[in-house]
Amino acid sequence: MARLAIDIGGTFTDTVLADRFGRVVGSSKTLTTHADPAGGAFAGARRALDRAGVEFSTLGGFIHGTTLATNALIERHGARVASITTAGFRDILEIGYERRHSQYDIDLQKSDLLVPRERALTVRERLSVHGETLIPLDESAVGALLERLESERVEAVAICLLHAYANDAHERRLGELLAAARPDLVISLSSEVSAEAREFDRLCTTVANAYIRPLMARYLGAFERCFAEAGVRCPILMMTASGGMTTLETAARLPIQLVESGPAGGAVLAARIAREAALEAVLSFDMGGTTAKLCLIDDARPQTSRQFEIARAARFVKGDRKSVV
Repeated sequence: MARLAIDIGGTFTDTVLADRFGRVVGSSKTLTTHADPAGGAFAGARRALDRAGVEFSTLGGFIHGTTLATNALIERHGARVASITTAGFRDILEIGYERRHSQYDIDLQKSDLLVPRERALTVRERLSVHGETLIPLDESAVGALLERLESERVEAVAICLLHAYANDAHERRLGELLAAARPDLVISLSSEVSAEAREFDRLCTTVANAYIRPLMARYLGAFERCFAEAGVRCPILMMTASGGMTTLETAARLPIQLVESGPAGGAVLAARIAREAALEAVLSFDMGGTTAKLCLIDDARPQTSRQFEIARAARFVKGDRKSVV
């Protein structure tokens, strides 16, 4: 049974078809159709399969990688998003690490935030670092929150409460109350998106997830329908930034995992080539139509990082970013 792989970049969409022995039996390179990425991907896949004489219904594996999530953040093609944090922590995004990325620049311009201060909302509650309830969630405040979300025309909300990584009860309850009142509201919980300590990093990641979630959910839904109608019956797995894979359902709920998923696939391939060529130290370089990515590979293992920045305004200056994930 053949396996199909599709990578959608900012300029080109690449498709490769391999047989069960791993030999490439078909490929295509087409321009990315930004108005309908799924349609462009399908056209490329159709061309590759026709060249090899393979039908969609016989595919035994399907892997998809894309930079669309990254590009949506860079090009600001996301939803109108708000944040809800613990009372007293409204300015987490504004304060950040309390560091200037260019300490002596008196005309320093900070990057625009995905959530401006007028859409940074709070709710009264408090958990200890161990997840113990110090102040119960103020459920009576949900009505006021809904009014603000409505007046600000918010499409998606990122909920990041203090120490939710230790106990997600308050976040989940608040999410349930908002969803019950506004079923159309896209809600991302920090305890689900990035259940780690450090509120700034966790909030940034959750905001970015909420920002691109409606767009990526629509795209992934269209992608799945397009290939299902063509006869694909095997699961479609999405490449993630970790170099692993996830389901379409998880990817639609947590699209932040797809950020840099295309480049991650390139790093995995470079590591494999390094291993086969017995190369100890390798630098992989992936030039795309929107961004360029590099990865250091030691002993056939790509180096990894717990944090990276997206859409820096000042080139090569760490700390000047629109999003940290």
